[in-house]
Amino acid sequence: MNAPLITRAAEGYDRRAFTVAEVHAMVRAGIMDPDEPVELWEGEFVPMNAKHNRHELWKRRLTRKIVEGTPATIAVSIEPSVYLSDITFLEPDIVLYSETLLPEDVRGPDCLLVIEVSDSSLSKDLRGKARLYARYGVAHYWVLDAEGRRAWLMSEPVDDAYQAVQEVAGDGVVTLPFDPTLTIRLQDLG
Repeated sequence: MNAPLITRAAEGYDRRAFTVAEVHAMVRAGIMDPDEPVELWEGEFVPMNAKHNRHELWKRRLTRKIVEGTPATIAVSIEPSVYLSDITFLEPDIVLYSETLLPEDVRGPDCLLVIEVSDSSLSKDLRGKARLYARYGVAHYWVLDAEGRRAWLMSEPVDDAYQAVQEVAGDGVVTLPFDPTLTIRLQDLG
């Protein structure tokens, strides 16, 4: 399928918002490719950035460490669609939630931890996505910067912002918020 045309020509003008249901209908009708790399932010399509080697390396190693240390009662989902509202879905790199939930039923407050691994999307992940995850009640949101070799751990969402933000340097350690025994050294990721 051809790459979608990206435009900013309507900046400052009203635009038509789409719903998650409409996106699913477009996929079923063949209007959109089901693998098209887009997210829906408050009704608007936002293209996802390309993933590079370091991004994939960090995601793969991080996933292995999390899966090895997480109990079977917690689902570890890789690149799922997380439906935050009727007009917003995001596709983070890793989401942890109760194994009792079906993937399409997971909403913001159900997420135990959402992780974005960034290389070319750092400012988008730290700003726009952080606002959306906070707005919809994701309790713990991490951004791991594969290029800069550091991490931001965010918690305590209030309105559109996280009240607690901790930056961890490349030689630091991150601990899963629901299991203090599961720690990951950033230098082990690559």
